[in-house]
Amino acid sequence: MKKLSDIIKGITVVERINDNDCEVEQIVFDSRKAARNNVFVAMPGTVVDGHQFIPQVIEAGCRCVVCEVVPVDYPDDVVILKVDDASLVLGQMAAAFYNHPSQKIQLVGVTGTNGKTTTATLLYHLVMNMGYKAGLFSTVVNYIGKTKIDATHTTPDALTLNKTMAEMVEAGCEYCFMEVSSHALVQNRVAGLDFKGGLFTNITHDHLDYHKTFKAYIDAKKSFFDGLSKSSFALTNGDDKNGQIMLQNTKAEKYSYSLRGMGDFRGRIIESMFEGMQLDIDGQEIWTQFVGDFNAQNLLNVYGAACLLGFEKQDVQVALSQLKPVDGRFETIRSASGKTAIVDYAHTPDALKNVVETINLVRQAKQQLITVVGAGGDRDPLKRPEMAREAVSGSSKVILTSDNPRSEDPEVIISQMMEGVSFKERIKVLSIVNRREAIRTACMVAGPGDIILIAGKGHETYQEIKGVRNHFDDREIVNEVFNEE
Repeated sequence: MKKLSDIIKGITVVERINDNDCEVEQIVFDSRKAARNNVFVAMPGTVVDGHQFIPQVIEAGCRCVVCEVVPVDYPDDVVILKVDDASLVLGQMAAAFYNHPSQKIQLVGVTGTNGKTTTATLLYHLVMNMGYKAGLFSTVVNYIGKTKIDATHTTPDALTLNKTMAEMVEAGCEYCFMEVSSHALVQNRVAGLDFKGGLFTNITHDHLDYHKTFKAYIDAKKSFFDGLSKSSFALTNGDDKNGQIMLQNTKAEKYSYSLRGMGDFRGRIIESMFEGMQLDIDGQEIWTQFVGDFNAQNLLNVYGAACLLGFEKQDVQVALSQLKPVDGRFETIRSASGKTAIVDYAHTPDALKNVVETINLVRQAKQQLITVVGAGGDRDPLKRPEMAREAVSGSSKVILTSDNPRSEDPEVIISQMMEGVSFKERIKVLSIVNRREAIRTACMVAGPGDIILIAGKGHETYQEIKGVRNHFDDREIVNEVFNEE
């Protein structure tokens, strides 16, 4: 229980109606969770406007309403706080309600198009392996120390973030690593948090169904670094053409990592194979269980961040060699007959290009690459032909199939993907709508030594069709087929 004055301290209120300093048991923005002595934050949404539920939450016992538009009718004893941006205020209030947990832990955020999950997760494991307690917010799973918590969003809402981070502090965590999505930045989910550091992976066309333009997408990512304080650090990818743009207006200390040019943290791939690669990182050779330029960049990002957090370079280099790939990220499964399946979350054209190029750098000429790929429904349709084009350009055979079609017709999605395939190359493309059958076909068509890439879903254990999530795991199907051989 807190006083209202304690959780709105420092918040800009445009208009206040009623000076009652009420007791607050909880903050809510979902009207269905409203109860007695709650503060309700009414936020305009893309589908539903929270303002329309103000009468219901007052009826449920809320004593304070934060809103952008003052309601026409309300009881005399209810406090009304009019603000310019309710989502921003929600983050600030959530931080205050949970006693500013981000100020009591070393919080590092990771943003970019690809590599967020891998970078944040590897940092969590690296720090834990070095004997320190840490927390993690990721697309795949969240952790408080060793306690696993299911992840529902890449970046949770502001209330969940602060509540969970307060639990991390209570559990003795000294560090927290968080994926910061562009949606979360636009929606102010990380407002009110104090970051020790910010990391940038890369940026390519994605989520244009939400952001509408690539510039708006870049601006969303950049806003994260714009908001960092002078006491924090900002680490960017020197090999990405937008890497320095991210840091243009940041107040944080600026650093970069690079595989191809100058940087504060430099690396080089010495040797690469499906089992892993030999890297030179700041003059020290280490063997890692990762493959590909994109993973080398992720590891450099992890290395740089750990060094900036105060860990000794030599200790970090040793710890890097002990890390294992993240679930569903270039995850390899081998059959008794010598086939290799690679399951990867690559769901953007650039990510798919990176994985295909990595496989082609390692595979021998006599080994076929058979790629199974789809594109998600209710998402940016412009990337669908690009996904097919990237798959076809580097593969021996391609099977276009369903990803998560959601509310869309998967056959329409596949036909849009096919627009990216030239007439000449269509001879090596097969369309199988049923993803299970597509994976089984690829595994059976492959011969000993061949590689099967199954892209798009990675760690996911469901497939969403017509609003229903059905259990579905690419890896289970691969193992099922390989065990039948």
